[in-house]
Amino acid sequence: MTIRSMTAFASAQGSSDQHSWSWELRSVNAKGLDIRLRVPDWLEGLENLTRSALSKALARGNVSLTLRITRTEEGAGLVQVNAAVLKSVVKALGEAQSLAKQNRVEVRPASAAELLSFKGVLEQSAGDDDPAPLVAALGKELENLVADFVQMREAEGAALAVILNAQLEQVAALTAQAAERAEERKAKMAETLTANLARVMDNADGADPDRVAQELALIAVKADVTEELDRLGAHVAAARDLLVKGGAVGRKLDFLMQEFNREANTLCSKAQHAGLTAVGLELKTVIDQMREQVQNIE
Repeated sequence: MTIRSMTAFASAQGSSDQHSWSWELRSVNAKGLDIRLRVPDWLEGLENLTRSALSKALARGNVSLTLRITRTEEGAGLVQVNAAVLKSVVKALGEAQSLAKQNRVEVRPASAAELLSFKGVLEQSAGDDDPAPLVAALGKELENLVADFVQMREAEGAALAVILNAQLEQVAALTAQAAERAEERKAKMAETLTANLARVMDNADGADPDRVAQELALIAVKADVTEELDRLGAHVAAARDLLVKGGAVGRKLDFLMQEFNREANTLCSKAQHAGLTAVGLELKTVIDQMREQVQNIE
């Protein structure tokens, strides 16, 4: 399996003897799966069919599907006059003409074309076609639409995987650099601690040398970054495994990004060394870039 992006788009068009239609399916990133459908209400069962197909194929994303249907001339039905509405229009026009005559206003009689132009006078019958065959045809086409959509999400995911693997390589390299800087820091820290111990002993009459030495040793332990570097290496390995595993691993990768960031922050706070601090800041930059990419993974 490959990882999938939550950003994708797919469209399709089709027609039958009486209808033509067009689909649009798109999605953006989201914490869960949010499906929003715009399909005609008169196509009974299509909304449930569509929602079920998308729920089975997708795990996360803000998904929007729109179906537009138009009736062809062959299926448009017959045009007919609504007698009740026409009668009401004629009555209203007669009253208007009578009122105009009382006020000595000349009114030209309405033509047949003008009468037919009033809203509701002409109606187009919907036809007596059964929507079931249309729903069946749309259901078959929906399978291909969803397949194309998933394929695009996988293609986008493959591109994201390349970017993330390259960024993980950077994190691994920077972690190795941080280990080197930490080794370089040891000699300097030993000198500093020794000098501090000597200064304290010279200015503290009666101080317990063993107690002071223990406190300085504790400071050295607190400044050690071995655990942070080990965890960074473990996080790199875990992220690589998830990218190989594929599927809906976006949430797990997002959690790993938080762990990456925590270790980088701790590394910077413990650095006490310009070179190590610089590496830690660069690590934070790469991790932040990775996190942006991970937000788009299903």
